[in-house]
Amino acid sequence: MSDRTFDLTVVTPERQVFQGPVAMVIVRTVDGEIGVLPGHAPLVAPLAIGPMTIKTPAGERKAAVNGGFIEVTPRQVTILTEAAEMAEEIDVRRAEEAKKRALARLEKKRADIDYARAQAALQRAIVRLKVAGREG
Repeated sequence: MSDRTFDLTVVTPERQVFQGPVAMVIVRTVDGEIGVLPGHAPLVAPLAIGPMTIKTPAGERKAAVNGGFIEVTPRQVTILTEAAEMAEEIDVRRAEEAKKRALARLEKKRADIDYARAQAALQRAIVRLKVAGREG
């Protein structure tokens, strides 16, 4: 690791999604998007459902993150999330089906529909499609 990189680890309860030296990471917190560079001030912040951009010495990678937390120290960033997928891991057909199901639930005007949950499912599906390079 050089002075121009820091170590990034992205972890879910099931697996380690990413680990390695990066030049920058961009994520969406509940208060807005942040970019982290080497030497960033220490920070802990809750993450929103959103895309993550990872800039490595070899190029740029994208991932979909389902909330969680980011912990930043000057030489290390850890992202703990319930679910995360690198762009190349996203099943586009499954994401499109999830989007259709969420839209159908939101269109129903019934009292037994959990709208907040349906809205979160829709947001997750849209982010996954955008990260995979589809319209969303």
